[in-house]
Amino acid sequence: MELRKSDFYFDLPEELIAQDPLEDRSSSRLLKLDKNTGEVTHHVFKDIIEYLNPGDCLVLNNTKVIPARLLGEREGTGAHVEVLLLKRREADVWETLVKPGKKCKPGTRLVFGDGLLHAEVLETVEEGNRLIRFEYEGIFEEVLDRLGEMPLPPYITHKLQDKNRYQTVYAKYEGSAAAPTAGLHFTQELLKQIQEKGINIAYVTLHVGLGTFRPVKEENVLEHHMHSEAYEVTEETAELINRTKEQGGRVICVGTTSCRTVESAADENGRVVAGCGDTEIFIYPGYQFKVLDALITNFHLPESTLVMLVSALAGRENVLAAYREAIKERYRFFSFGDSMYVSGE
Repeated sequence: MELRKSDFYFDLPEELIAQDPLEDRSSSRLLKLDKNTGEVTHHVFKDIIEYLNPGDCLVLNNTKVIPARLLGEREGTGAHVEVLLLKRREADVWETLVKPGKKCKPGTRLVFGDGLLHAEVLETVEEGNRLIRFEYEGIFEEVLDRLGEMPLPPYITHKLQDKNRYQTVYAKYEGSAAAPTAGLHFTQELLKQIQEKGINIAYVTLHVGLGTFRPVKEENVLEHHMHSEAYEVTEETAELINRTKEQGGRVICVGTTSCRTVESAADENGRVVAGCGDTEIFIYPGYQFKVLDALITNFHLPESTLVMLVSALAGRENVLAAYREAIKERYRFFSFGDSMYVSGE
């Protein structure tokens, strides 16, 4: 089976890219897509509770975005440099994305925040990323909190007024370079109502890498190499998801990251196994879901691996038709945009 990147193209007017989060998280719009019939209906996000049944399990990714964007300069020259933290390799050594990269050869010294933070480029690794060792006094996370900015996706050009708006209300474990954005629509109040209705909530952790924004370059989709991301599934979560399935409940993943985590952690019988690991799972049409029954997700970029994942669940034609409808109805797209619920009932 050949899958072409251009099969997942749609034309998106630029003004539909949401630049700012809504005042009230749960008042964003919700497009409900029936994955079997392709039928589309329009709602408000807080209506999601009406489509969740007692005994279902909602899976949330509790990763926390770190203020991973550091603006500094090269020591000696004063030339501006931007460093994006991607993955901690050991105590003070991080894999990073550096701009401009050409000028930051191994041995280059960098300085941030008038000397609060110093760094040295150690080596160049795959895809031109740099390993950098940081030097500072005190606690790195506190220094980062003072100097770092939220690494907003490249299509968001407005400055974020409140750092917390690019975090979910349940963010707990630091390590992401991007937010699991489907979760941005939940408030503590809505989560409480969901639990009171008898719906279980399970938490997984997948640290989202910037690879999530990496475009598919190959026209043949199957040649695309997925980025690797670290995940963890606790015993408690595995047990809760497995029990839900055994008792006939549905597993509803909030976001593509939660989906990729549970599908990576499942054995061939569809049982979720607790543990930590790295996943490069690439889900595209033809994939047979082992755990997930329904998905809450945002509207994604044309030709992205995320649109391909949603198409694996609901069929490419259904998804593209739903996107055309969303564009016609002026839904807001991408990270700070509106939401979509894909299920089979």
